[in-house]
Amino acid sequence: MANTSFRPKYISYDVYGTLINFTIYPTTQRLLAGRIPDEQWLAFKKVFRAYRFDEVNGDYKPYEQILQDAFDRACKRFGIGPTPGAGAELAEAVSSAVAHEDVPAALKLQGDNYKLVALSNADDSFLDISIPKLGAEWHAVFTAEQAGAYKPRLQAFEYMLDQLNAAPEDFLHVSSHPLYDHIPMYNIGFRDLVMLDRAAEPFAEGYNITLVKSLDELNKQLGL
Repeated sequence: MANTSFRPKYISYDVYGTLINFTIYPTTQRLLAGRIPDEQWLAFKKVFRAYRFDEVNGDYKPYEQILQDAFDRACKRFGIGPTPGAGAELAEAVSSAVAHEDVPAALKLQGDNYKLVALSNADDSFLDISIPKLGAEWHAVFTAEQAGAYKPRLQAFEYMLDQLNAAPEDFLHVSSHPLYDHIPMYNIGFRDLVMLDRAAEPFAEGYNITLVKSLDELNKQLGL
């Protein structure tokens, strides 16, 4: 995508992990303290991630419940009983997270030149807290709560298109999560896709994804 003459109508973003330095794993470890052997932590982390992905592929429910149900399912796999209140504590970890260091200045520059759109896998209440931390003006902020579906369900992306009366070719989309964003978006016609590498997921070949290491690098490609 290294083409300074390229000007999308919208630059759309995933929020948590991509712009917000989101990690729930310190809270996860605290909730597990004394309940599994230390050598099982990495295995638990992978299983918990898998159950979160599975949960968001179902019918919409509040994000706190997604976290609660995924955590309890992972615990069951490791022979641990349910953990009442885990979803609330994990949700607090998400809400209290701050922006990645490279975000505020670079994103403000983008917002001064493009219409920024957020499409987030969370509820309105999370974005009400997190969006002001990002340092930019937003044209629109869309959530799973509004769409009635989480990414990677196509309903989430269709909601964004419908709300903006837009087409896939109107967007440059930026995310750290190919599994949630780039792959399903490619499958319904989005082609200008950027992976901002936060070491969260492996790169996905064959989906027309441009890899960048920071928003400053993306801004240079946009001629900013």
